[in-house]
Amino acid sequence: MIFSRFDESSRFAAFLFSAAAQPCFLVTDLSSDEQKSTIDDIYKFEYHIHELNTHKVTDGLVNLRRVLKQASSFFFKVKSCGFRHNVETYMSVIEILCSSGSSTMLEAVWSEVIKSKNEIGFDSSELLEALFEKLVHEGTRFLLRASVCFDALVKVYVNMGMYDECMDILFQRGSRGFVPCVFSCNFLINRLIECGKPNNAVIVYRQLKKLGLNPNVYTYNLMIKALCTKGCLEETIDVFKEMEDAGVNPNVYSYTIYIEGLCSNKKPDVAYEVLKAWRSSSAPFDNFSYDVVVRGFCNEKRLTEAEGVLVDIEKQGLIPGVYCFGALIQAYCKSGNIQKALSLQSDMLSKGVKTNCVIITSILQCLVSMGLLADAITLFRTYDDSGVFLDKVCYNIVLDAMCKMGKLQEASKLLDEMKSRNIVPDLIHYSTLINGYCLNGKVLDACTTFKEMIRKGFEPNIITYNILAGGLPRNGLAKEAVSLLDYMKSQGLVPGVVTTNQIIEGLCVGGKVKEGELFLSSLDVKHPDNYSSMINGYCEARHTVDAFKLFFNLYNQGIKIKKKTTLKLLYSLCMEGELESAFVLFETLTCPGQPQPCLKHFFHVLGIFFDQLHL
Repeated sequence: MIFSRFDESSRFAAFLFSAAAQPCFLVTDLSSDEQKSTIDDIYKFEYHIHELNTHKVTDGLVNLRRVLKQASSFFFKVKSCGFRHNVETYMSVIEILCSSGSSTMLEAVWSEVIKSKNEIGFDSSELLEALFEKLVHEGTRFLLRASVCFDALVKVYVNMGMYDECMDILFQRGSRGFVPCVFSCNFLINRLIECGKPNNAVIVYRQLKKLGLNPNVYTYNLMIKALCTKGCLEETIDVFKEMEDAGVNPNVYSYTIYIEGLCSNKKPDVAYEVLKAWRSSSAPFDNFSYDVVVRGFCNEKRLTEAEGVLVDIEKQGLIPGVYCFGALIQAYCKSGNIQKALSLQSDMLSKGVKTNCVIITSILQCLVSMGLLADAITLFRTYDDSGVFLDKVCYNIVLDAMCKMGKLQEASKLLDEMKSRNIVPDLIHYSTLINGYCLNGKVLDACTTFKEMIRKGFEPNIITYNILAGGLPRNGLAKEAVSLLDYMKSQGLVPGVVTTNQIIEGLCVGGKVKEGELFLSSLDVKHPDNYSSMINGYCEARHTVDAFKLFFNLYNQGIKIKKKTTLKLLYSLCMEGELESAFVLFETLTCPGQPQPCLKHFFHVLGIFFDQLHL
């Protein structure tokens, strides 16, 4: 019999891999007689499972040590059958897995220990202590097995986000002479940086160095990154000196992350000097650093210097890449200099550098924000005809432009065009089209599109509802707007301040000022922004006297109204010839302690005031 050489605990282990538990184990390995014996064993050990003890389980694990998957499965199976593992059984399975270097299974066991702390009556640090005491007697094999064991525990702690516990065991072991593997330390340090804990990353590094850790180039690179994230640029230089003293040569990544750190700390000029020094040295150079420096200058709006880097790149006999050009084009688009952006793109294309949808998005968005809607649509078609891939964002920008121009039929066709090209319209595209219909008074079409969107499996978000909440009352559908709030609640969405504001202003714009007042008074909780919306609504409906009264009623109660709303009220009073009220509001705005309005808009309104006064 295949189990004849095993004792009773081993035969129980065999039961766990019977046809009932592990189908692939017996079918291929046992004869019919052996299978019959195994089935007998199954019934026997299922019946006597309560007789299991620590000795039998550890012996079963030892006998299965050469078949790791089965040893691991046996360990977890006896637990599921009611056996309560203790320090000894956990040590046994961990030793077996350490010997084989099976990190995945080892991590599963450590994870079980951490999660079952209250159930098993001890924690991972106590188990680790017991393991180290046992392993230390094994002499030369100790370091290898202890390292495998420790690495797995560190990885589990880190993956579970238990950084403090991980740091504790690192320092405890280190203080007792065991220096963890550099890869485990790097893993922890890297995750600390990724999770926004650069201070902790530096603490771990410095403490472990004191305990005898020999960092590798990856460790040093992580420290450069952590210190740059903290803004400690001078200390970063010390890391480079440490590398030199340790005989570790910086690699491409060392210099690149330092240059990135300088740029993120608003020092692109220093980063550029480092780049040039690196370029002139014998160290391997990475052209990606040019992209970093160009973007650094662009982020600081130093576009002339950024263009200077492009010129320098060409002097080196290189062609600036798409990321260099893209950063500059995006920066010019943000500043509203569309002519310069288009000129740069033309220069880029002439050098054989292909444009991409990110650059195109910036250009189209710039044109739309400048009100050049027709130009955006024309340019979109030009890009499309040239075969450049246009993503969903590009389509949405043009969809918005068409809606703002009132070209709703073209917008609807564009949505169909997306579908024909296997670009599936999403919630944003449908919301944009719904907004277009509402702006152009096509509320029924907006509702039809809303229903189509739901039918296609898209759940409306708060933005979509806000669009409808504003569009319905603006077009005379006051009751439907209020009903929309109930529908939102039925879908698990709580209407926010923005939603109620849309309804208030929408009712006023739609000529239903009284309904707007009633809706505001019906709100259980009234936010100051709700009052701002009521004032805006009054102004839109040319009920400026009511707006003025509401403003001062709120002012006397200490309720602050948005600057933008206050300026709008001042503007409306001037335009309506309510100059006395406008002057009172003006005095209120300019008195000490009041938030000062934007000077540009303020003087514009002031100009209107004096024009009206002159008339």
